[in-house]
This record gives sequence, C-alpha cells and structure tokens, in this order.
Amino acid sequence: MKFRAEINVMPHKALLDPQGKAVSQSMPSLGLPEVGGVRIGKHITLEVEAASKDEAHEKVTVACQKLLANPIMESFEFELFNQA
Repeated sequence: MKFRAEINVMPHKALLDPQGKAVSQSMPSLGLPEVGGVRIGKHITLEVEAASKDEAHEKVTVACQKLLANPIMESFEFELFNQA
C-alpha cells in the first residue's frame, strides 16, 4: 500500500526562533499589530510504501528522527493518508 505523510517540523518552544521573531516584529508595519508569537518551521510531504498503516507510521517516524528533524532543536508531528 502507498501512504502520504504530511509532516510538520517546528523548533522547540523553549528555543529562540529568529525567523519567527523577525516576522512578529514586522507585523505592526503591515497594519497587523494584533498578530504575534510567530514560529516558523517546515512542512514536508512524502510518500511511503508499506504493508500497513502501522508499518508506514514506523518508517516515517524513523525518517523524521534520523533525517528530517534535528531532535536537539526541533519536534515533529505527522498524519498519514492512504493513497489511491
């Protein structure tokens, strides 16, 4: 079976997010002073071939832990969808 994984990788909340801070500080100049607390991460989509959803979940978890996210600075979460 083929699955699609939608992965979100974000910096840990305890860490400074320089990109997010810069965007937050720019919001008032755009007329959006009520927007703040911006955190910037990355969104990754991938396809995985697996015999079951559990197996696909394990493969995506390994990919995130070993390559897609830096566990020292980032956390990840994802959803799996069946591909037709």
